[in-house]
Amino acid sequence: EASRASKMGISRSSFKKRRATGGKKPLIRKKRKFELGRASANTRIGVQRVRTVRVRGGNLKFRALRLDHGNFAWGSEGCTRKTRILDVTYNASNNELVRTKTLVKSAIVQVDATPFRQWYVTHYGQELGKKALSEEEKKFSKTQLKKFEARRKNNTIDPQVADQFKSGRLYAAVASRPGQCGRVDGYILEGTELAFYVKKMAKKKSGKKE
Repeated sequence: EASRASKMGISRSSFKKRRATGGKKPLIRKKRKFELGRASANTRIGVQRVRTVRVRGGNLKFRALRLDHGNFAWGSEGCTRKTRILDVTYNASNNELVRTKTLVKSAIVQVDATPFRQWYVTHYGQELGKKALSEEEKKFSKTQLKKFEARRKNNTIDPQVADQFKSGRLYAAVASRPGQCGRVDGYILEGTELAFYVKKMAKKKSGKKE
């Protein structure tokens, strides 16, 4: 029986599932190759390690086992930068994935804010949250300063995002599937979505203390 069990593969078929009423379904056939499933990648934070997997039709999937960098978009500013992933802070499906720092789609992570801060200085001519002219800003020409002023007029940043820049860490959501495409890409959380997840994380922390 042990040897027989070891040969059994992971199946994605629903034959083993019961009916909505709770009744058992009759088994009409054995497992098929096209119904197979594979073990989860459990992508962790670390130096990049990606493996290729041959799949149906001779195609390839890229199974990321370790990743520490990804492309993250700052939607309201139309800016995307490659940045370092620092931590996994929240996962709606399973707290175990937070404890083990597993990177999956829709996980909430903290990323390094430095690339976005550098872009902000070059685009608006000033550091976030600072009104006075910095030493860097004084080096700009008059035409550049005029351009920066025009950009600043229409610029409004979410206060919660601006506060995060002080700590050097930004909350972001993973939008790609690391176990399928071998990448961790996503977007910076803003507005109501950021407020929602901040509230969820605060609730989780307060629950632990009690």
